[in-house]
Amino acid sequence: MLELITNESEKTAPEITQSLDELAREGARRMIAAALETEVEEYLQKQSHLRDKQGHALVVRNGKGQERTLTMGAGAVKIRAPRVHDRRHNQRFTSKILPPYMRRSPRLEEALPVLYLCGLSTGDFQEALPVLLGPEAAGLSATTISRLTHIWQDEYRDWRKRSLVGKDYVYIWVDGVHFNVRLEEDRLACLVVIGVNVDGTKEVIALEDGYRESEESWASLLRDLPCARMVKRIGMPAPMLAIGDGALGFWAAVRKVYPKTREQRCWVHKIRNVLDKLPKRLQPRAKDMLHEIMYAPDRESAMEDIERFAEEYEARYPKAVECLLKDKDTLLTHFNFPAEHWIHLRTTNPIESPFATVKARTRQTKGAGSRKAGLAMAFKLALAAQDHWRKVNAPQLVELVRASVEFKDGKKVVPLTSEVQSFEELERIAA
Repeated sequence: MLELITNESEKTAPEITQSLDELAREGARRMIAAALETEVEEYLQKQSHLRDKQGHALVVRNGKGQERTLTMGAGAVKIRAPRVHDRRHNQRFTSKILPPYMRRSPRLEEALPVLYLCGLSTGDFQEALPVLLGPEAAGLSATTISRLTHIWQDEYRDWRKRSLVGKDYVYIWVDGVHFNVRLEEDRLACLVVIGVNVDGTKEVIALEDGYRESEESWASLLRDLPCARMVKRIGMPAPMLAIGDGALGFWAAVRKVYPKTREQRCWVHKIRNVLDKLPKRLQPRAKDMLHEIMYAPDRESAMEDIERFAEEYEARYPKAVECLLKDKDTLLTHFNFPAEHWIHLRTTNPIESPFATVKARTRQTKGAGSRKAGLAMAFKLALAAQDHWRKVNAPQLVELVRASVEFKDGKKVVPLTSEVQSFEELERIAA
């Protein structure tokens, strides 16, 4: 009897032949279709009160559009979006979920430059993408990727001309990112500027092709920035602090364009330069000593640690000590800013991290075909990374920095007034 029931259930049970990927694509298709129907229904309800003289609705359904293939992370699905007929003059319904002419998800658009920069060449996309996205992704061929690089170049040109009216950058990081150009002899020196707005958000300000990070290249970049032009035209304040490598031609340029901007040398670059002047057997201990200076709780402790380093290495390795001492003041500028911001201000890591993939790609391939293509790819990567950046710590303190509030060893300085007659009272208020 049990065997009979089992056999009957096997005969009547539907056979599941779809793979997991096919189920995922079908589920995605149904969800998108349902979302599009809901979007149209909500739009129609909001316009349902609009009638002509005969009482007919001005906004009605109009069947469905032509089928199109949408490529997503789950694969390619075929969608027919519902259409709306709007008889009002100059009025047209546009779906926010599936805009006109969209053929691939924005997330996929972000993934393509990342895959390319991580070492996947245009020729490899023909084999790799169908494996990742299913056989329907055959349209994303090497030709498609090449066409996208031209689109990214257009987007980069438009981005360079964007308006920065209303922007106020309190901190800026600067660095030069070098990578190979396959069809040219010189390496591309990509000059990058990232800033912090008054609300604490980070933003890519500029990304330009510069010749060997020279002073002329940096000065041209700074003068061409819309915010730099506004500094002179409407008195917009210059950045309060710039963070960068001491070897950059940027510093001579910034003193001319933004003479009031303070300077902070990048500790990562400095430590690397100092260690290069010491034998390898001494580098681990020297690195620990340099980290003690870098992470000192106040300026006085940092100065004591610098003196200790100099005493230990001056006699036999004077060049290492000289390398550290020549930028001593600008290495410690961060002590004049909120302690919560020190983790952001001591290094150019906000630039180093997102562009690490650019450098990784140049080690695996011969790089982009041209300087324009290289800049466009760096631009797409930077903006994709920007979407995931978090605010600086204690963002509310950025506004105090912009207001020129004085900080000493990371703490706000409260001036003595007639109401504050003693240092004990001052400490109580500051606390």
